[in-house]
Amino acid sequence: MTTALQSPPRRSTSRLQDASLLNGPMLLLRSIKGFRRSQSWAWLASVPLALLGLGVFTFSARAEVALSDLTGPQAATFLADNLWLFIATILVIFMNAGFAMVEAGMCRQKNAVNILAKNLFVFALAVTAYWVIGYSLMYGGSVIDGWLYFQGLFVDPDPSGALECAAAGDTGCLVPAVDFLFQSAFAGTAATIVSGLVAERVKFGEFVVFSIVLTAFIYPIAGSWQWNGGWLAELGFIDFAGSSIVHSVGGWAGLVGAMLLGPRIGKFVDGKAQAMPGHNMAIATLGALILWIGWYGFNPGSELAMDQYVAYVAVTTTLAAAGGAIAATVLSTITSGKPDLTMIINGILAGLVSITAGCGNMTFAGSWLAGAVGGLIVVISVAALDSAGIDDPVGAFSVHGVCGVWGTVVIGLWGVDGMDPGAAGIGLLNGGGLNQFFIQALGAAAYGIWTVITCWIAWQIIGGFFGGIRVSEAEETQGLDIGEHGMEAYPDFASS
Repeated sequence: MTTALQSPPRRSTSRLQDASLLNGPMLLLRSIKGFRRSQSWAWLASVPLALLGLGVFTFSARAEVALSDLTGPQAATFLADNLWLFIATILVIFMNAGFAMVEAGMCRQKNAVNILAKNLFVFALAVTAYWVIGYSLMYGGSVIDGWLYFQGLFVDPDPSGALECAAAGDTGCLVPAVDFLFQSAFAGTAATIVSGLVAERVKFGEFVVFSIVLTAFIYPIAGSWQWNGGWLAELGFIDFAGSSIVHSVGGWAGLVGAMLLGPRIGKFVDGKAQAMPGHNMAIATLGALILWIGWYGFNPGSELAMDQYVAYVAVTTTLAAAGGAIAATVLSTITSGKPDLTMIINGILAGLVSITAGCGNMTFAGSWLAGAVGGLIVVISVAALDSAGIDDPVGAFSVHGVCGVWGTVVIGLWGVDGMDPGAAGIGLLNGGGLNQFFIQALGAAAYGIWTVITCWIAWQIIGGFFGGIRVSEAEETQGLDIGEHGMEAYPDFASS
C-alpha cells in the first residue's frame, strides 16, 4: 500500500491557534478554498464524522502538536486523509457480509448456519489477534532486517507522530488507530477466504484456532516483507493492495486445509466430480455485489490518502471486474452450453482479485484485460481442481489463490510506473524488459511457499492436538448446522 505524492499544501494567512473554540471551526472552513460558495456547505456533514473517528486520539495529552496547531489546509488534508481511510475501512469490513452470503448461498442449506457463524466470528478473531501481536509483527521495528519485525504487544494509539507529520506539510499522515483498523480488516479478509475452501466439513473450533494463528503470525510476517519495507519491497516488488499478500495467502492457506480434510461425502464418485448445487443463488449474487462495492475500500483505500489518484484506482478496479465477468460468462457458456451464474459471480471476483496488486500500476485498457484473463483463468481453474480431486465448494482457491498469483505477475507483463498519463511501461510486453516480471514471479512464489509450509504445520498441529480437523461422517451427512450449532438456518422450511 503506497501513497502517491501530492503538491505541497498552500499556507493559510490566518492561524487557528489565535481563534477561540467557538469561532475556530468557522475560521478553518473559511481558510479552505471552496467553502465560501453556498453549495459547499454540504461538506459540513463530514466534520462530525471526522471528529467522531479521530477526536479521542488527535487530542491525546501525549501529543506535542495539537490539531489546532495546524494551518487550515494542513488540518483539512489531515482530516480528509484519515476520514477517507475510516470510510474505506468500513467498506472493507462490510465485505465480510459479502463473503458470508457468497459462501452460504453456494453451499447446501444444511450447513448455512455454520458458514455464517464462521464468517461472522472470524473477523472478531482477526481483529483481536491482530491487535495483540499481528500489527506489531507486520509494522513494527526491524528484528531480522527485511524478514522479521516486532514492536511489542498491543497497538500504541499515540497520535503525536501523525500530527507532527501533518505539521511538516506531508500527506497521508494517519493516526495509528485508523491505520490499525484498516489493516486489521485486511487480516480478516485473508482468514475469511480460508472458510470457503474448508466449507461443509471442518470443525468449527479447529477452524477458529487456525484463524487465530493465521492472523496473528502467518499473515503479518509475510505482509511485512512488502508493506513494511522488507526484502521484497527492497527488490522492487509491487503489490498495491494485496493480490498476493492477502488473497493468495488466504487461498494457499485454505488449499492446504482442503487437501488435508479431503472432499465432501459424495463429491467424487468413481473419480468423477459431482455437482453439489448451492441452496440460494439469490443471496450469493447479492454477496458478490457487496464484495464489488467493498472493493472500493480495499483498493482505493490502499492509496492511504484522499488524493487525485483515488478515483483512478476505483476505475481500474471497476474495469477489471467488468472484464472478469464478461470473459468468465463467455467461456462458461462455450464449455457448458449455457451461462452459469456461479461463473459470472466468480468471474467478477476473479477480475477484482486480478487487479488488486496492480490497480495503481495499470492503464485502463490493461486493467480490463487483466480482469478478463482472470475471468478465463477462474473457469479453467475450477475444472482443473475438480480433475485433481480437490474439493473447493465455492471456487475460493481459483478466485483468490490462482487469480491472486495472476494479478501479481501481470504487472510484470504490461504494468506501468504509476498512475500519471504517459507513465513508462515496466512490463515485458510494453518495453520494461524481464526484470519486473521476474521480481513479481519471485514474490508470488515466496508467498505461496511460505503459506503452504507454515499452514501445513499449523493444520497438522491443530489436528493432532484436537483429534482431527474434520467432523464425523454422521455429522457431515446430517449437516453442520445441527451437529456444530444445534440450529437450522430455515427451520420453517422442509429440505427438498
